[in-house]
Amino acid sequence: MTVDKQLPATRTAEIDSICQRCEVIPVLTINRIEDAVPLCKALYDGGLPVLEVTLRTDCALEALHRLRDALPEASIGAGTVLTPEQYKLAEDAGVDFVVTPGTTDRLFEYGIQSPVPLLPGISTATELLNGWQYGYRRFKFFPAEASGGVPALKALAGPLRDVKFCPTGGITPDNAGNYLKLRNVMCVGGSWVMPKDMIENEDWDGIRKLAQETAEFLKRH
Repeated sequence: MTVDKQLPATRTAEIDSICQRCEVIPVLTINRIEDAVPLCKALYDGGLPVLEVTLRTDCALEALHRLRDALPEASIGAGTVLTPEQYKLAEDAGVDFVVTPGTTDRLFEYGIQSPVPLLPGISTATELLNGWQYGYRRFKFFPAEASGGVPALKALAGPLRDVKFCPTGGITPDNAGNYLKLRNVMCVGGSWVMPKDMIENEDWDGIRKLAQETAEFLKRH
């Protein structure tokens, strides 16, 4: 395949500036629209300013619109974006970045011309190289644990020294530190900071405390 367009180098810097705000990105699935703002405010107030809302539910896009107004200082992304059409809807919602679980050529190409930076999902070296030829140097590694975890990322560091990852999928408080020690890992994505039972019970203070504990953990490692 001939690649006619290349991602500007400035786009890598855009992703870096977002991921450098916090090494843990909460990955959220909003099932009730009324939970969106208090849940994300609890995470933000607890010290986690970068949030990814997955487009897995009917109210996800509405949640993104509300969060843009409610948390203007947060970096808010749309996750589980599967098509350029969904990418455009995320742009219209005012997101700061877009994340995909895997990435087609159409998505790579759309991300080049979009005003919103893309963190494309990959799980193999072949998929990575497909994005690399478009100019992408920052990727979501998903599903991280099922795709080889820390050993896989160590192996990829040798031949692709300018590439960095946000591993997501199977990341827990017990293994997050192992990922963050790697020189080619810039941050991790996870959902442990907002347990389902706490969301169902609207325990926003409990979630804020978990976010604080996570932020304090990051300072120690």
